Amino acid sequence: QVQLRESGGGLVQAGGSLTLACAASGWSFRSLAVGWFRQAPGKERTFVAAISNNGRNTIYEDSVKGRFTISRDNAKNTVYLQMNSLKPDDTAVYYCAASSLSNFLNLGGYNKWGQGTQVTVSS
Repeated sequence: QVQLRESGGGLVQAGGSLTLACAASGWSFRSLAVGWFRQAPGKERTFVAAISNNGRNTIYEDSVKGRFTISRDNAKNTVYLQMNSLKPDDTAVYYCAASSLSNFLNLGGYNKWGQGTQVTVSS
């Protein structure tokens, strides 16, 4: 059973940067695609970015393209989300999730979740 733990959240001013990390344990991390999702206050959880198990393929939600970068280090069992040019609208709890499906674009396959980390962007 894989376990995921997010870290790196915090308070930052608009225009600033943060790097989130998702550390995995308990299963074969190299076989898992990993995605980042976020949930703003009073809103549903939405997709942010995902990376395939080998790190060769990525996908981003339109509003974060060019500002966020997802990457992974399989030797460290960790996936990162580098967030630049942050905006107040990026304020949310950020979750990482893992999928064992061969198609990392299938968002329904992300069924192993971390506890989340809060990101707050002040204006």
